[in-house]
Amino acid sequence: MGALLLAMAAAQAQVPADDPDWREVEAPPAPALKVDGLIPLDVGGSALRFGIDPSSITLGEDGIVRYVVVATSNSGVVNAIYEGIRCDNGQVKVYARHNPSVGWVVVKQPQWRPVSEQGYSNSIARAGACVGRAANRSPARIVRDLRTPMERRYQLD
Repeated sequence: MGALLLAMAAAQAQVPADDPDWREVEAPPAPALKVDGLIPLDVGGSALRFGIDPSSITLGEDGIVRYVVVATSNSGVVNAIYEGIRCDNGQVKVYARHNPSVGWVVVKQPQWRPVSEQGYSNSIARAGACVGRAANRSPARIVRDLRTPMERRYQLD
């Protein structure tokens, strides 16, 4: 009985109370990994350098902003994560991880987690993927906002 209640609570946590009919569409496969032309992300307190591949950014019919974020160590080792952000409820889901030796590895049964648990995901959400509790207008707009410092954005609208 306790396991059933726990499962029900977890399922409810994945659907915001204001839209009980929301359903996620199947995520497209991870795009080819690109490490050139990344938009740098300011992720304080990390020894890794993070960047987002602008060509990987999509905005699904389900309102999820999907993208590839690349993490590079000081020694040059590159790892990447293909994930999606739900701006309406502040959650992120990892769909696949790129391993330098085997390529993309799909996450079995990916789960929604608070975006605040992932420093780089939180940076992406705040820097341009989301506008308040909504996804930004388009992938082009997300790219523009990720590249534009917050204090200059009002001049561009």
